[in-house]
Amino acid sequence: MILDRINRENDIKKIPESEWQRLAEEIREYILTHVSEKGGHLAPNLGVVELTMALHLFMDFPKDKLIFDVGHQCYTHKILTGRKNDFDTLRQYHGLSGFPKRDESPCDSFDSGHSSNSISAGLGFAAARCLNKTDEKIVCLIGDGAMTGGVAYEALNNVSLVNGNFIIVLNDNQMSISENVGGFSSQLSRLRTGKIYTSLKDSVTDSLEKIPGVGDPLVRAIRRTKNSLKQLMVPGMFFEEMGIKYLGPVDGHNIKEVLKLLKYASRIDGPVLVHVVTKKGKGYEFAEKHPDKYHGTGPFELSTGETKKGNPSYTDVFSKAMLRLGEKNESLVAITAAMADGTGLKKYKVNYPERFFDVGIAEGHAVSFATGLALSGKIPVFAVYSSFLQRGFDEIAQDVCMQKAHVIFAIDRAGLVGNDGPTHHGVFDIAYMQGLPNMVLMAPKNGHELTEMMKFAVEYNGPIAIRYPRGEAYQGLKELKNPIELGKSEVIKEGRKVCLIAYGSMVKNAFEASLILEEEGIDVGVVNLRFAKPLDYDMLRDVAGKYDTVITVEDHAVYSGAGVMISDFYEREGIANVNIIHLGIPDKFIEQGSTAVLYKDCGLDIDSIVSKVKEIY
Repeated sequence: MILDRINRENDIKKIPESEWQRLAEEIREYILTHVSEKGGHLAPNLGVVELTMALHLFMDFPKDKLIFDVGHQCYTHKILTGRKNDFDTLRQYHGLSGFPKRDESPCDSFDSGHSSNSISAGLGFAAARCLNKTDEKIVCLIGDGAMTGGVAYEALNNVSLVNGNFIIVLNDNQMSISENVGGFSSQLSRLRTGKIYTSLKDSVTDSLEKIPGVGDPLVRAIRRTKNSLKQLMVPGMFFEEMGIKYLGPVDGHNIKEVLKLLKYASRIDGPVLVHVVTKKGKGYEFAEKHPDKYHGTGPFELSTGETKKGNPSYTDVFSKAMLRLGEKNESLVAITAAMADGTGLKKYKVNYPERFFDVGIAEGHAVSFATGLALSGKIPVFAVYSSFLQRGFDEIAQDVCMQKAHVIFAIDRAGLVGNDGPTHHGVFDIAYMQGLPNMVLMAPKNGHELTEMMKFAVEYNGPIAIRYPRGEAYQGLKELKNPIELGKSEVIKEGRKVCLIAYGSMVKNAFEASLILEEEGIDVGVVNLRFAKPLDYDMLRDVAGKYDTVITVEDHAVYSGAGVMISDFYEREGIANVNIIHLGIPDKFIEQGSTAVLYKDCGLDIDSIVSKVKEIY
């Protein structure tokens, strides 16, 4: 295999051009095999194999700096920089990250995981290059989906900072996770398909070719100048207005042509954008047909593309609740930031297209957009991953909460999400929302409670957020169906000495830990907090009167979650007779791994809770 000759960075430069395409096929097969076994980001990586090879033929690692936007398309880069033998550990605990990591290799120049920031980071590298008087190449690889994000535009507006060559490679596959939307996507479509750039009129070509001895050479000459004409037309429309030279579009699966354009781009003194057109999921039929489904996937059967199906997830429960609520209430509208599939809004889009809005990768805009809808009498539900909502904090504070707008935040992927690692764990949402006046924070113990909380949120009149985890919805405690009341908790089990106050997904672990303890003759109380804000002060006073110790359990950063707010309440009330212990996510960024392993590592699994109770009982 040609791939056997790739053992460290820059080895690809030793591969002759005649073997490039075969190497691309081997890399694609290698990625397919490992992702089918371990899971991972499949379609994005299959789409950039040849593009990444061209970048590695062009650049010298680790001297040169390749800054990935999002970073989930870095598998070929890792294979070409001496990490292919580690792919058995891909996205596993203590294993190879699915994203660029500086502490993993000097060839990874920037830790990526979120969207639209690569050009900003690249400008920083370019400014430092000037100050350091060095000559390394700096290349930012950004997708057309990420280019819908506001930070990317802020960076493009700031390219005048650049001294020397600075290359932005725009990977245009017409997809982010869901299909791209918005004006920028439409502009790229025109660049790809506009006849004025991409082809000569057939009638002119036919006429010229009929001129004996002159026609064919003339047609070839005109075709050679086609790209030059394109450079005159395209930049004036968008990029060159910002001082950026535009080159392309070029077929991103043609290594030779991409490399040629990169070399040309490197001779430009200043910022240059290389527009590369690729196909997401290329080389695997199922991923090509359904790139959104195979954007990020668990293990699957290579021959059929089928993944293992489990019980309904919290996302599935939310999806069904939205459909039912949308049927009953025509004021209910759904908003996504390029995540219709991942957040469970795809069916809502199909059933109520006029009440569905995809704003692209623009969370801050989504929040303000939702506010406008709310102040106009609509009930907007912004479904978003916890870690992505962080980018909309200012708008949550200034627009939603200050104006008491009835915006519902459906916060998916709260808590530890597993194999995607620290950039995707949703463990800070309570921290950045609990201090905002007028905000209500809820979390369900199981799927039924999520449905009831959605009903409550629609009836409520003000800012309100529901956080729920990734994965299967808890099926236990179905018999407890106490109605949702603002700021009221739910007593699940009475006990002695120790009370476990759990929030959201941790109610399951606390309850099941109590059953194990009960078998050993240790009776502990269990409370489902339900609301992190407002807290159930009556319940907290009652617990302080009945128990010696309160243990709070939550899948959130321990120093800024619901537990700390409970301690603050006891301190303000002068309640000093109860010992309070907080279990949560420690004050560090948690690596990738299965959620079971990570929760054990954080002391939040059932066995750890049992052990903690035994220590103090």
